[in-house]
Amino acid sequence: MAKPTNFFCAAPEAQSVAVVGDFNDWRPQVHPMQQQTDGSWHLQIPLNHGHHHYAFLVDGKPMLDPRAMGVARNEKNERVSLIAVS
Repeated sequence: MAKPTNFFCAAPEAQSVAVVGDFNDWRPQVHPMQQQTDGSWHLQIPLNHGHHHYAFLVDGKPMLDPRAMGVARNEKNERVSLIAVS
């Protein structure tokens, strides 16, 4: 059963931000974030129970989430953010 999971990214100068991760095959077009009035970006994604690897794609450049539960490595041995959903 999927649980609504909130993602927040502080990138007020960005033109576009997306969430990419193992839950969307790292495809940026699947989960574009919406810019808020304060300049931050937000998106709620339903995620299944377990650990997920993800990153923010800010104007096309990957960025770790400073509020993530941890940092892991993806299949390409790149650093990615870690979130646990229970």
